[in-house]
Amino acid sequence: MTKHFSAVVAGLITVDVFPNLDNLPSGQFETLFKPGHLIFAGEASFATGGPPSNVGLALHKLGVPTTLIGKIGADRFGDILSDIVSSHSQNLTGGLVIDPGSATSYTLVINPPGVDRMFIHCPGANATFCADDIDYELVGRAGVFHFGYPPLMRRMFSDGGAQLVEIFRRAKAAGVTTSLDTAFPDPSSEAGRVDWKAIFKTAMPYVDMFHPSIEELLIMVRPETYRQLMGAAGGGDLLGQVTPELLRDLSSEFIEMGVKIVAIKLGERGLYLHSAGAAALQTLGSALPASWPNWADQELWAPCFQVNVVGTTGSGDATIAGFIAALLRDLSPRQAVTAAVAVGACNVEAADALSGIRGWEETLKRIAGGWPRHTLKLDSPGWHWDEDASLWSAD
Repeated sequence: MTKHFSAVVAGLITVDVFPNLDNLPSGQFETLFKPGHLIFAGEASFATGGPPSNVGLALHKLGVPTTLIGKIGADRFGDILSDIVSSHSQNLTGGLVIDPGSATSYTLVINPPGVDRMFIHCPGANATFCADDIDYELVGRAGVFHFGYPPLMRRMFSDGGAQLVEIFRRAKAAGVTTSLDTAFPDPSSEAGRVDWKAIFKTAMPYVDMFHPSIEELLIMVRPETYRQLMGAAGGGDLLGQVTPELLRDLSSEFIEMGVKIVAIKLGERGLYLHSAGAAALQTLGSALPASWPNWADQELWAPCFQVNVVGTTGSGDATIAGFIAALLRDLSPRQAVTAAVAVGACNVEAADALSGIRGWEETLKRIAGGWPRHTLKLDSPGWHWDEDASLWSAD
């Protein structure tokens, strides 16, 4: 394990409200949801959402001491959020900031049978979250500082991303290993119209690990490529159009910006890892593995494990948690990407973001027990199948 075996997870945090609509007839949203209609629902359920909740609580379940940092209001939703987090551990809530002048963010999840989910979202305090809302002494005592979903937090992308850059500059100055995840910005929204490439160029010298999904990465820095791949996919899932060459090109661009480890989430096609050279890795921060030379210049693609998919809520966040937990335990790159896709696979076996997550030892035991993987075929020169690790590796 690394010397600082702990994590701080910050970013967007929200209360998700789920009215139980299972009693409704399937596929009749337009008939039922009309002005003046009374729709009977079952008991509502509550959950927390966003990276501090999804990544942070997953890390907690994986045995990593974790503190969450988020901004909430002094209201009932804030009480609910604090109660849910505290039910896992009182130690998790040490970084929550209560702003009496803001409302706690909430999302009403409308999920009638036979219809795609719809969301009514209040950004609340997330819209005013800024660099001064973080306790950097707390951050400096951790091994990893992870921040997620800046495209959904207005001050993180306004003014050229100045607040996002300041967060990572101050976190990096505290000596911690820094980690960033994104979210898919609506192209028609304010976040979808900003110059993300310019923001990334300024922020990435302070970011050690970058964990975007391929869709997020393309829409933010290569929108034309995104549109081309979506067109080739007939407007459906573009994952089948993604090649090792595209992943190498994208990840290399961010390594040149200063990132040390790029881990791109590829949904049902697994996880791609590209790491920088040895000289860059030495600046990784407090989570630098003792075996850090083995992390240099790695390029891996790990396929997913086979599971019965119940829901995909928080699957990307769970994958990140698995990767961070492995890094903090000083595992090899091959073991880290394997642990990441394993935790992500456990996640999708439940409808919510956390119920499927197992403990660390149980997860490793499942991997060691011969858990089968999905077939992943790569027809690209310079790649070979590593039979021992059950993944693809670049020569």
